Amino acid sequence: MQKKLIHGFHAVNARLARIPDSVLELYFLRDRSDPRMGDLLKVAERTGVKLIPVDSNRLDGMTGNARHQGVAAVIDADRNHVALEEVLEDLNEPPFLLILDGITDPHNLGACLRVADAMGVHAVIAPKDKAVGINATVSKVACGAAEVLPYIVVTNLARTLRDIKDAGIWIAGTAADADTDLFHFDGRGPVAWVLGAEGAGMRRLTREHCDILVSIPMFGSVESLNVSVATGICLAETRRQRTVTGK
Repeated sequence: MQKKLIHGFHAVNARLARIPDSVLELYFLRDRSDPRMGDLLKVAERTGVKLIPVDSNRLDGMTGNARHQGVAAVIDADRNHVALEEVLEDLNEPPFLLILDGITDPHNLGACLRVADAMGVHAVIAPKDKAVGINATVSKVACGAAEVLPYIVVTNLARTLRDIKDAGIWIAGTAADADTDLFHFDGRGPVAWVLGAEGAGMRRLTREHCDILVSIPMFGSVESLNVSVATGICLAETRRQRTVTGK
């Protein structure tokens, strides 16, 4: 069993709602007795989670002085694992995936997961190596999305991209030098968006596996966007196209 610590109300509540039996221990600030904490403890009690009251010093030490909001939980991280085939089985719309190629900043990854969940992405895929992975900071920034959105870690991203193509899903990579821009790309069919690491962008092999490269139109003076902002723009435009078409 791989244990992991998460903290903050959004992350802990989402985990209790989605996979309650994966929450092993819940640590809470013994001096906090407001309704929000009371509601969380009631849910945890119903699921049989071990409740451990602690002082602020212990919580600060456990979370590395993060903004834990007075609550943290030890979870079985192995319960996060899911296969892409499982995700694609029961969809009622064309697949909508997000592939993150080597995101190393936990705040960026958390923000990407949050917007992916908001836009109805079916799964997020990322390589095992040279990527941050889901840690406590990611879970906190994602505000619960890391606990409800399928996050698939793969050892060979190039092979996974080939499998995605074989499943009939169009792979769209983002690149400033692309011939097609976001507003002229049709994202209503099966699509997997690929966004690269901060600064460096997609790796060469990842880029070569894309079916199309798409640029984000820029109308101001800045020349680049943070990866989580770029992710939000691409996913929102795809969801807009699908929503407008569906009406």
